[in-house]
Amino acid sequence: MRNTTTSKHFRNVLAGVCALGLCLAFGACGSSDSASKDASGSSSSSSSSDSSKDSSSSTSSGDTSSLKDLDQITGVTATGELGKKPTIKLATTPMTVANNSYAVLQEGNGKAVEADDRVCVQGIAINVKDGSELMSTWEKNTPDCSWDMTSSNLAAAYKELFLKQKINSTVAFGVNDSNSSGTSYIMALTIVSTSKDYTKATGDEVADVPSDLPKVTRAKDGKPSIDMNGYKGNGDKLLAQTLIKGSGTKLTDSMTAKVKYTGWLLDGTQFDSSWDKDTTFDADLSESGQIIQGWKDGLIGQTVGSQVLLVIPPDLGYGSNATGSIPANSTLVFVIDILAAY
Repeated sequence: MRNTTTSKHFRNVLAGVCALGLCLAFGACGSSDSASKDASGSSSSSSSSDSSKDSSSSTSSGDTSSLKDLDQITGVTATGELGKKPTIKLATTPMTVANNSYAVLQEGNGKAVEADDRVCVQGIAINVKDGSELMSTWEKNTPDCSWDMTSSNLAAAYKELFLKQKINSTVAFGVNDSNSSGTSYIMALTIVSTSKDYTKATGDEVADVPSDLPKVTRAKDGKPSIDMNGYKGNGDKLLAQTLIKGSGTKLTDSMTAKVKYTGWLLDGTQFDSSWDKDTTFDADLSESGQIIQGWKDGLIGQTVGSQVLLVIPPDLGYGSNATGSIPANSTLVFVIDILAAY
């Protein structure tokens, strides 16, 4: 799957934030992943050997620049009580901002951001032409929690900047947009909370798993193994069996789930595993998310911390298309650990 986002709230209003390199393109069973389809619904053509990429790549992927390489913004201030919506003012209007520019507008007073944190931010976009507010997440309290400090695809300079901050800090980024409207703006992000993602499924073992299903066992680190147990599939119907029931947020079709997974054919042949590559995968469960339908149907309604066994018939997977090491008309078996959602 390939889908760009800084925040689902931000991207719908200000797609130009991607010009800054803040947007992350997520892949989980994605366009280069053996469990994905592209935007048109056609199956991926890449092999499973390179199928899973950690949150996949975007303009920020592989960026080794440091904070000192970014320009600093001048003439922007933030006032107000820490942890509440700040008032952002520009010294002069119109002003010009450069992409890959930043400023720290408020020093926070909370816990310091750590290298294994997921960071949630509230955001305000200010038009540099006249100082007007273009959008804000504060009023509806819809923070963006896509900022995963462990992701190799978060630009190194931005990661460095966030790791210097505390909760209630406000940082600003300049976006010199090249879209048809030419809307350049300041994106002011206030860090409102941090959390730790799971590294494996964490919850209660489900006791009443049907005995005729594939048998899943787990190593100490959580990596699953499978015995197909003579299982021949569920016909043309999707099977979604919770193996571990987590206590976290319930997944909806407006969320992206961070997962680890392994996929097999019904004969027990493994065709892909994020565990083997020591990566995670961000699966966009929305209608536009470019993952196979079986993933969406099987994961929506599950909870963070859970481990789920999915048996996906061909028409909810790749149908009559051969994909990498997956033959045409294959039933797919996945064990998926849900580590986080945003």
